[in-house]
Amino acid sequence: MVKSETQVPRVSSQADVTQRTESSLSPVPEPSPSPVRTYLLNCGSSALADRAFSILMMLCALSIFGIVLLILIELISGSKLTIQKFGPSFFFGSAWDPVNGDFGALPFIYGTVVSSVLSLIIAVPLAVGLAVFLTEMCPAWLRGFLGFFTELLAAIPSVVYGLWGIFVLIPLLRQYANPFLIKILGWSGIFVPPNYGIGMFAAGVILSIMILPIISSLTREVMSAVPHSQREAVLALGATRWEMIRMGVLRNARIGIVGAVILGLGRALGETMAVTMVIGNRPQIVRSLLAPAYSMASVIANEFNEASDPLNLSALIEIGLALFIVTIIVNALARVLVWAVTRGAPVRGT
Repeated sequence: MVKSETQVPRVSSQADVTQRTESSLSPVPEPSPSPVRTYLLNCGSSALADRAFSILMMLCALSIFGIVLLILIELISGSKLTIQKFGPSFFFGSAWDPVNGDFGALPFIYGTVVSSVLSLIIAVPLAVGLAVFLTEMCPAWLRGFLGFFTELLAAIPSVVYGLWGIFVLIPLLRQYANPFLIKILGWSGIFVPPNYGIGMFAAGVILSIMILPIISSLTREVMSAVPHSQREAVLALGATRWEMIRMGVLRNARIGIVGAVILGLGRALGETMAVTMVIGNRPQIVRSLLAPAYSMASVIANEFNEASDPLNLSALIEIGLALFIVTIIVNALARVLVWAVTRGAPVRGT
């Protein structure tokens, strides 16, 4: 019989233990640094560059305030003659006679305010209805296309709106809309002949189309900022879809919607080219919306290059100063109202 060999375990020597310990404690080789890290290490400290970048960005931000301040100073400097001669009565006078040096800005203020308010009356219901549909009721496949075409209206140049108004809108108003309004609302004195087509009503319609995408876009943003839990809570109480929109969405977004409307008003107040082409450019104050009128931006665009008399030029610059101040105040108020609603609120994806 062959005896089985018994395997005796090998006892590790002290040298083997020491060798294994040294091999386990040997440092792992570090990876080679990346090219970006090598570049940054070679550049040294970047504190100076960061400081210079911060100063440059601060100067870019402060330049906006500087530009606005320079414009304001230039407008005040250019209107000193009329400020000294007419004082506050300049904004309450109705005469505009460059030959005799008699100037008053009231007809232009009247035309600007009436055409802008008329544009809001037309545009606000359409813009809010469009925003409600896109935010709450529009199918997903249609939302993108409809939103794109709505915002496309804001990208069309104002001179294109003016040409469209001359060749398309004014003939339609003169032949169809104005006679109907004269027949239905002529008793009020707001829509009475003469029916030229051009006038404050045509300017209001053009402005309403131009401010529609602005009001609609901001209203959609404010409505999207309303928490979705508000909608669910109203529906859970048994409200219909319309009641949910009215009580859960529009009520919470009303301040922001007012801000959007005021921002659209600021856009309408400063519009120049399209209004100049359709408003009629006649410095008068009449009750009828079908009569020609004048706006502050239009009189500056029409007469500034032809104003040779220093007093006439100063009167135009003072009208620009008034328009500049009013536009800044209106836009600032609108931004504050929109911020009061949308601050810290999550935006619901569309």
